[in-house]
Amino acid sequence: MATTPLALAARPAFARHETFAPRFGWLHKAYLQVSENNDVFLRDDATVTLGVGKNMVNAIRYWSAAFKLTVEYPKSGNSRAFAAAPTWEARWLLDENGADPYLEDPASLWLLHWWLLSPTSATPAWWTAFHLLPSARFTEPELTELIERHVRLAGWDGAVRASVEKDVDCMTKMYAPRKGSAASKKQVETAGSFEDVLDCPFRELGLLESVDPGHKAPRTWRFTSTARTSLPPAVVAYACLDYAAQMDSGAGSIAIARLANEPGGPGRAFRIREPELAQSLETVCDQHPELAISEAVGQRALVFHRNPKELAWDVLDEHYGRVRDRGCPTREEWLDKYPQLATKPAKRAAAAAIAMLEEAV
Repeated sequence: MATTPLALAARPAFARHETFAPRFGWLHKAYLQVSENNDVFLRDDATVTLGVGKNMVNAIRYWSAAFKLTVEYPKSGNSRAFAAAPTWEARWLLDENGADPYLEDPASLWLLHWWLLSPTSATPAWWTAFHLLPSARFTEPELTELIERHVRLAGWDGAVRASVEKDVDCMTKMYAPRKGSAASKKQVETAGSFEDVLDCPFRELGLLESVDPGHKAPRTWRFTSTARTSLPPAVVAYACLDYAAQMDSGAGSIAIARLANEPGGPGRAFRIREPELAQSLETVCDQHPELAISEAVGQRALVFHRNPKELAWDVLDEHYGRVRDRGCPTREEWLDKYPQLATKPAKRAAAAAIAMLEEAV
């Protein structure tokens, strides 16, 4: 029996990124190409179509699925080849008429970060780092050992250590500015250099930084605790309502302490404390009558008077200028266009895992 929240939050997938963290422009390119051709990642000319090398094609394929922007499904009945369909979320965000196709708003990076970690996450190493680390500071061997321990507790077949180490290395590359890449200390404290962001836009979030561990000590990293000035209240509220829907959409409320502190919750995902999280929620509640903050016996809670998933999208869509009113299809219309998206996630994940194992043999 699994004794770790990782078992329900993620699926066993390690080192599928070909050592590449997601790069600027990859996700938009993946959405456009998959929308036109569902087997783009399988074609011999994929490197030409996507303008990258073969290993990067595999990385783009992995990251677009990990961010829940594409869903893979068997190309035909008994085929071992998997085609891909763009999700409604990808259409909403990355279409030319979408919310932010070129990810110019930092809010979009925070949103993608939340989607990456949300169930069912294809990045268990990332999920463990953000949600299960006992402290903000860690070395790569410490994080590797923690991931391996939770893999065992999840009841999964043991992950190869080298694969876990590649995930840890990729995770730090994804979020931490390269040492010495910024032109000044101020840049390091905020978003890093332009080259850093171009290489991996998620470094702009400022979630992780390297720490000088001293002579001959292993590389050391630290999740930052600075104010998340680029994280808008709307994205915080979206994540909180999304998490409430995952827990129990019919409850009508969820304690702010849970949102801030539970593994899997927005507080740990965004690395923000309860006061900051509550402040963001108060800002959004002032603008949405269907949301409120209640206090009883010293415990504050977010109260929602409608399905939290629906409210989450209302809040988020409003932040981006009401994308759904600008010709964006409904989820039902998108499913009519891509019926493959309706396949049960567990079944898809199992089939994809079997196919990847067979490819590796």
